[in-house]
Amino acid sequence: MLYPGEDLLGSFRDSANIQLAKVIMLMMTTSDNTASLWLQLLAGTGTRINELLDSLGFISTRVNSRTAGRQENWKLYGWGQTTPREMVAIMERLYHRRLLGKSQDELMLRLMGRNYWNEEALSQIPPEIFVASKNGAVDASRSETMLVMAPNGPYIVSVITKNQKDTSWNSGNEGWVLSRKLSRLLWNHFEPRSTWKPVLDLKGNPEEKRND
Repeated sequence: MLYPGEDLLGSFRDSANIQLAKVIMLMMTTSDNTASLWLQLLAGTGTRINELLDSLGFISTRVNSRTAGRQENWKLYGWGQTTPREMVAIMERLYHRRLLGKSQDELMLRLMGRNYWNEEALSQIPPEIFVASKNGAVDASRSETMLVMAPNGPYIVSVITKNQKDTSWNSGNEGWVLSRKLSRLLWNHFEPRSTWKPVLDLKGNPEEKRND
């Protein structure tokens, strides 16, 4: 199940033991792909996950990787596929504790409030504001979904790009720049009296040079 790259779990010894909760944390917090594959296996294959999604009314969100009958979708979309509408619906149900159950939903919200990848849309939200978020990236797509507990009321945003010509992995990638722009636009719209300024600009660079 090793997914080559910089994943933490992939650097463990093959015989190492790790708690299930920590594997879930790695998947949700750092987007650890090896952890994701392991959890997919424990869940009973992608087919079982897709059946669960279908039972919850989500017809566009699917696991494609290592899932029988999803080979053509995998060639087109990669590991999985979804839509901004369904990502927002999932987040809204989590907020109202109506997805899997109160205890599971609250656990997931806590996990999503610890996102390691905080230099994109998250960077445009003040750090003292709780944000439950999940993002992802492949060469031609960038995505981020956030539940922002803003002072004037919570809001949810999901940004998903596709068919990007800019496949670079630097902070100035056009998809990530778009995410920051939309995030800042929404924060300023819903919190017009906020005087907070982001540390990173829209291209992911420091707004002010340090003097050290």
